[in-house]
Amino acid sequence: MGRTPKDTITITDVARVAEVSRATVSRVMNGRLSVAPEIVARVRAAAEQLNYRPSDLARSLSLGRTNMVALVVPDLGNPLFQQILRGITNASAAAGYKVLVAETDEDPEAEAAIAIEARRRCDALIMVSPRMDQERLVELLPQVQPVILVNRLGPAEVSSVVVDYGRAVRIVVDHLVGLGHRRLAFLSGPAASASNTLRLRALEVAEREIPGLDLVRLECGWSIEDGYAAVERVLDSQATAVVAFNDLVAFGLLARLNEVGVAVPADLSVTGMDDIGLARFAVPSLTTVRVPQKDLGELAWQRLLASIAGPADVADDVPELRLAVRASTGPVPQEPRAAVSDDRIGWQQQGDIFELGSSAGMLARYEFGRRMPQVHAPRPYLHPVRTLGGHPLTQVSPVDHRHHYGVSLAVAQVNGTSHWGGRTYVRGQGPTLLTNHGQQRSRGVTVDDRELVDELTWYDEQGRPQLVERRRLTGDLAFGGWRLDWRSVLTARYGPVRIDSPATTGREGAAYGGIFWRLPFSETVVLSSDGEGVEAAFGSSSPWIALVQGDVSLLLVQPEQVRPWFLRVSQYVGVCPALAWDEPLVLQPNQELALSLTAVLLDRSLDAADAKTLAGQL
Repeated sequence: MGRTPKDTITITDVARVAEVSRATVSRVMNGRLSVAPEIVARVRAAAEQLNYRPSDLARSLSLGRTNMVALVVPDLGNPLFQQILRGITNASAAAGYKVLVAETDEDPEAEAAIAIEARRRCDALIMVSPRMDQERLVELLPQVQPVILVNRLGPAEVSSVVVDYGRAVRIVVDHLVGLGHRRLAFLSGPAASASNTLRLRALEVAEREIPGLDLVRLECGWSIEDGYAAVERVLDSQATAVVAFNDLVAFGLLARLNEVGVAVPADLSVTGMDDIGLARFAVPSLTTVRVPQKDLGELAWQRLLASIAGPADVADDVPELRLAVRASTGPVPQEPRAAVSDDRIGWQQQGDIFELGSSAGMLARYEFGRRMPQVHAPRPYLHPVRTLGGHPLTQVSPVDHRHHYGVSLAVAQVNGTSHWGGRTYVRGQGPTLLTNHGQQRSRGVTVDDRELVDELTWYDEQGRPQLVERRRLTGDLAFGGWRLDWRSVLTARYGPVRIDSPATTGREGAAYGGIFWRLPFSETVVLSSDGEGVEAAFGSSSPWIALVQGDVSLLLVQPEQVRPWFLRVSQYVGVCPALAWDEPLVLQPNQELALSLTAVLLDRSLDAADAKTLAGQL
């Protein structure tokens, strides 16, 4: 009689068909090497014929192991722990192991009991960021061997995989200090967190080593809600930048700052820690330290497997920590000052950037764009650019157009390559995200007091050179404010070049591309020699244009060839002399293209007559 669906194929059936003992079948199925190859082949053929699959439970009882490891974490809602779990799960699966996960809900008192119970059900234990004190941890570890710790050091005989969070927080502090910040607020994590202790120790060292550094420590926590609730205390601290315990705390802080009208980073810079998956999608995108989350899990498994299975290759070290610089950090805010007239302006190198300043303070910073995302078409830019009174007149990576960067030479298409960033207008499709973003790389900068000269090469998306550029940036005092002169000479050294704008490819009125100035979003009055308002200035050949925002004015003058003005003030505030207004601009091999723009920044409101007079004197 045939078997019913309820019947089960057993090891006895396999032994009968293979004409061997049950013990021999067991040895074959458990991978033991004491069986002759021909018998192994016969047993496996019989098992295949009968569609036999060994019972995991029976195998565990036979071998004295479960092929499972237990993972104990403080909080499964934390994306950092989720990524560590993913790394462990992926790596252990390749070795035939499964993972049992237990959560302690950030309760140090419950941790030991949960760990012991989980270990009883599995072959080994992984504890991630345990919160219990060191004495209790040392008492627990012998009871749960084999065990490995992640982000927590134990006794020397217990393996661990640890991120140097002290080093991580110092990376953040050095970044903020490099931007001019000296009063920082640290939003502290859970008191029981060992990594929080490492952060606090590193901050103490930073205070001793960095002159003028003033650190305010604020108790906070680890969650989005904790960061959200900390805003009032942060603002009361008068800090200009915040170092959050982790990215979740930073997310909560950013959300509440937006609600109360605090601009990030114009009013306050914010940094996180861990670089979880959502960090780059925060508003603004979050500057944070990249912690190798999945790698931690994979390393932990490699070292744990060695303790389970015996000698194995030594696992790699924890990968190097890196800072992900994004839009949530910027220069230290400066209080408005009275304009200075009896002074002089000069360039100075500050680390890997250059600053133009006077006794009134920093007036402009020249960045090389090396940390810009590729989709933004990396290029050098000026930001912030301020009046003598300290009022900012540039904006970087705003929400409306992330690829706008202060003042830069941004061109929509050079032989099809975007040096503008973001989406490219495609006829018949509209704005389309293409993988066509190039780069402008500096080959070297020289500074001579008031003048900075940058030698650049423009590359397409394949890394092939397209143009060379010699860029001169000069600052001087003028008209009770100061002037900035930008002059670039581009040479088509590598063959013919065609410069396009969306207007030349079918998008009417979108002729942007050139020395583009992105201003802060504010109510703006536009003046030109053709009259007041956007309609008069847009596309005009006025030699000058003025943008007035309250008591601050930006006068832009084209000192050489006058090109039509591209202008926006409703969706955003931005302006440039357009290189390709209604037809492409073509350069023959080795032909040069000279571009120039003079800006006058004033702490007063101009009218049309004033603007015309000043422009005539330049």
